[in-house]
Amino acid sequence: MTEQILYRLKPDQDYRDDSLAKNISLSERELVEDTAQHFEDCHNDYLFAWCNSDNLAFHYGYWDSPEPYQQHQALINKNQLLYDKAGIKPTDYVWDAGCGIGGSSIWMAKKYGNRATGVTISGMQVEYATKQARKNKVAELANFVKTDFCATPFADESFDVVWAAESVCHTQYKGKFLQEAYRVLKKGGRLVYCDAFMMQREFNKAQWQTMMDFFNGWAVPNLCYCDEFEGLLTGAGFAQIELDYIHEQTIQSAEYMYKVGKRLYPVQKISQWLGLRSKAQTANYYAGLAQYEMFRERYAEYCVFTATKK
Repeated sequence: MTEQILYRLKPDQDYRDDSLAKNISLSERELVEDTAQHFEDCHNDYLFAWCNSDNLAFHYGYWDSPEPYQQHQALINKNQLLYDKAGIKPTDYVWDAGCGIGGSSIWMAKKYGNRATGVTISGMQVEYATKQARKNKVAELANFVKTDFCATPFADESFDVVWAAESVCHTQYKGKFLQEAYRVLKKGGRLVYCDAFMMQREFNKAQWQTMMDFFNGWAVPNLCYCDEFEGLLTGAGFAQIELDYIHEQTIQSAEYMYKVGKRLYPVQKISQWLGLRSKAQTANYYAGLAQYEMFRERYAEYCVFTATKK
């Protein structure tokens, strides 16, 4: 199955370069290093504008009720949704692939008593997540490792569940991750993955610029189409594949991020003018605006895949 590749700019190129012809692919190693650097450069931005110390979540929320509630609850709702869709039991050992600052691993350890190992390519995130696990008194259940989730040191059939919340988008070749997930899962083990998936296949220049702002600002080399990702799952050996479109329950999180960005626009412009914002931080800010247009216009939609190892 051929993967859809949408190349980003190299880090030293201007994040809003108008010439799409200058888009250059990064090597696999450069992509890993660039993604790690993105999360370390933007660490404080995520903590300030998105999550809090209770949820530690870098993913979108899940708005499943007409009753108003806070962004924090929507982020916790997403954890619960993935937990339920994967049919996770408290006795299951979970691999949190691309764990960020450990929010999902810590949540399931606290609420259900699951053992979880989170992996990230950022040493800063490992250190922060480990501290948060100790703070939440679940360090004996939730631990964190710095490694590439496409090539881990774990033994075959180590985990009952592979959990990936908006993380696989950061690797260029999704199939490599799925092969690694299949390897480390026990027979009958489950995979759950939520993220944005491409819907539109042709773009004019303005639409493509929106996508490039999204890709460059969030260190995303490409997004798959749903049919291609399903093919990659099948190719890796997974069965019982299920796809759920949860776009309508996610768009409110995208809008929330957009509104936060618009409120912070004067701060962004002044800080940028004074040289207080790095290129990575500035690109991250504009990605927060672009993602809402991407979802609102349905260039991409938000979905959840679940699958089982035969």
